[in-house]
Amino acid sequence: MLLKYTLLITAIVTLFCFSTSAQTSVPKKATIKGKVRDEKGAVVSFVTIRIGDTNIATFSETDGTFLLEDVPYGNQDIVITSVEIKTKTSRFHIHKPFHEVNLVVTRTAQDLDEVQIVQKTEKKQIETTGFAVAVIETKEASLRNLTTNELLDRAVGVRVRQNGGVGSRVEYNLNGMSGSAVGLFLDGIEISTYGSSFNLNNIPPAMIERIEVYKGVLPSHLTGDYVGGAINVVLKKDASQNNITAAVSYGSFNTFQSDLSGIYRDKKSGFTTRASGFYTYTDNSYTTWGKFSKFVHPDRTLERYYRAKRFNNQYKSVGARIEAGFTNVKWADQFFLGYNISDTYAEIPHGTTMARPYVGRFGEYKAHVVSLNYNKNNFLAKGLAINVNAVRSYRSTYVQDTVGQVYNWDGNPRMLIRNGQVIPVPPTAGMGQQGAKSIVEVNRQITNMRTNLGYTVFPGHRISLNHKLETTDRDDNDLLNPVNKDMVTVSSVMNNIFAVNYEAQLLNDKLKTNLLGKYTSNRTIQTRPELVEQDGVNIVNRVQKKTVNNNTGYGATVSYNVISKMYIIGSTQNSYVAATENQLYGDPENNILENQALVPEKNVNYNIGFRHGPIQAGKHKLTLYASAFWRNGFNKITQQAVEDQIVPGRESDADIQVTKYVNIGRTQSRGFEGEIIYVYDNRLNALFNFSKFNTLFKQKFDQQGKPHDLYNLQLPNEPFFTMNGSVQYRLNDKFQKKSVLNIYYNTGFVGPFGTVWMESEWFTTPTQFYHDIGASYRFPNGKMVASLDLKNILNAEMYDNFGVQKPGRAISIKLNYTISKFL
Repeated sequence: MLLKYTLLITAIVTLFCFSTSAQTSVPKKATIKGKVRDEKGAVVSFVTIRIGDTNIATFSETDGTFLLEDVPYGNQDIVITSVEIKTKTSRFHIHKPFHEVNLVVTRTAQDLDEVQIVQKTEKKQIETTGFAVAVIETKEASLRNLTTNELLDRAVGVRVRQNGGVGSRVEYNLNGMSGSAVGLFLDGIEISTYGSSFNLNNIPPAMIERIEVYKGVLPSHLTGDYVGGAINVVLKKDASQNNITAAVSYGSFNTFQSDLSGIYRDKKSGFTTRASGFYTYTDNSYTTWGKFSKFVHPDRTLERYYRAKRFNNQYKSVGARIEAGFTNVKWADQFFLGYNISDTYAEIPHGTTMARPYVGRFGEYKAHVVSLNYNKNNFLAKGLAINVNAVRSYRSTYVQDTVGQVYNWDGNPRMLIRNGQVIPVPPTAGMGQQGAKSIVEVNRQITNMRTNLGYTVFPGHRISLNHKLETTDRDDNDLLNPVNKDMVTVSSVMNNIFAVNYEAQLLNDKLKTNLLGKYTSNRTIQTRPELVEQDGVNIVNRVQKKTVNNNTGYGATVSYNVISKMYIIGSTQNSYVAATENQLYGDPENNILENQALVPEKNVNYNIGFRHGPIQAGKHKLTLYASAFWRNGFNKITQQAVEDQIVPGRESDADIQVTKYVNIGRTQSRGFEGEIIYVYDNRLNALFNFSKFNTLFKQKFDQQGKPHDLYNLQLPNEPFFTMNGSVQYRLNDKFQKKSVLNIYYNTGFVGPFGTVWMESEWFTTPTQFYHDIGASYRFPNGKMVASLDLKNILNAEMYDNFGVQKPGRAISIKLNYTISKFL
């Protein structure tokens, strides 16, 4: 049914295209579309574009684009006027239904020290809409050997929780909110749809235009079942010039990464293709030490701690994405059909904690994804915009664990003394590294569709209707004990979300507001086999469990331009978030057990802050940002460590291998964050940000009505105090004329925090303080960039989720090459 829905939308869009073409086969009037730039190539916004002395006129948008409709055939003058530019008149011969032109104008302010023309960048526009949002630009980072996750980890209020090195499981924490409360999007579609092998571990910054980090209330195009915020990764789409970009890097721990991307657009027809691909390989053989890296003596009376290289930690991933369609044509601003493919192999070096190393446990992940994207402004009527994103994903996960031998962290089998001889601990019959021997395959079919209709009622007032449909059909198969189809566990999750937004710009555009209301319906069904005895014979009884949750929510944002360049920003939200398919039914590759008893989590959130700048004085620029938040959670869904049953030869005081998600009751978070950005002469860039909060357990009484002994305690496994700093300096013509040398320094601080749920004495992460340095060199031709990065140069002891140690000192080199303006 869902596939038919997607195909129906495709058919409607296609029929609309053909209908439009048929109706305009003998046009009497034309449409002119284009972009206005100045002589330096910068876009020019809010200028008037008019056809001669007629009433056919429009304004250029914030990105410089404009659209003139119903233009008569023949010779026509296009007149561009504004107080910021010199009036310009250009004559064109209009002889076909659609024309695309690029107009170049001259600004009136020639002395920029005396008169400054300030245009809002897309980053500035997003950050001043009233949402608690930060925009991360990737232009500079794409030249260095940084992963997208490393870039995110340096943003204010963001903590990327990674269980080890490249390719390990990642969870994103936004000011104490994580898990299903935080959405992770790729161009507005949940990135989980694309599978484990197409994620932010692998997508390089070079493929990304920007990253939007929302905390709390989300804009209409990201409406979903989220209360903590979202991270939206926007891939590059600019087809203004054809280009191909390639990059390759090599570094410590035998880490090799490469990516290739390209864009081609035919200006006459508007036909556009975008393609990108990546390959990543690493041994992840970094050194560990501390509480978990230990050697157990054969007589089992001594545990010796020592430095050891991680093993059974290989990771390799390959993926590609291709899209073909049309851009900037009369019937569509964008129409793309796409296909993603990805394949990953990952060895699993340990369980949830580093209590003991694994050997022979690994996973393989594959995904095939087809997608449709269509958006059009002035769709059917002026002021009406439509945006449709539809994705169908076929994902498979294979996890094998059949080795019963127990190992030490030196890579050798654990030994024991028997009859005076030292021998390896015998493998336990029927056991793997994490419990019973197993080979599991999980197949998922996912449909994710978002439809957004927006209508500008009159200038400054817009209403939008949004619908999100997401379904996941999942089959769990035990390949080690193959049986008939009646023994397969089948699960299904469906989410329907309807939302309405009303956006208004008041008081001469100084006040911007956004009101949100939404209705969510979550349905889960699982059918699993149970063997029952009937007349002395075992028969399969299919048992079905179904749950349905319907909830409503609302939110609001406000932004007020108090004085020039200073904005007060606030938001509030009262909404629910339902458990995800992985939280309900488990995730074998990430050591997560199922918990079908989870109920939706409710959150009431408030954010207030300000953004000021850039404040400019001569060559100095300063930007300030600060925000405070208060979040109340009810039935909070959080990850809890689960102790394994004791297996002979594997006893440990910290034998925690798996986790599951649970509802813990009421919590409350209060905190604040801030950021300062300083720029001197567009050469020196310095940044400092911090985030400090607490997340307290606020359940006063237990289920028996007795005072709860955990009341008002800080939740563990959450880094609640972080700081980041960076400095970048640019040197022009240092070794060659027209060359650019950039020097970087980055530092990060994480305060100590307890790790295991409500048991801080088990392991408290130490204070973490690291330093990175690097440099990039752009050659005079502008096509080649070489970079060198040294990360964690002092080899600091770094930890993350449940005390898993992260890589120490590492060095890498990277080469980027771009070919532009071909064909």
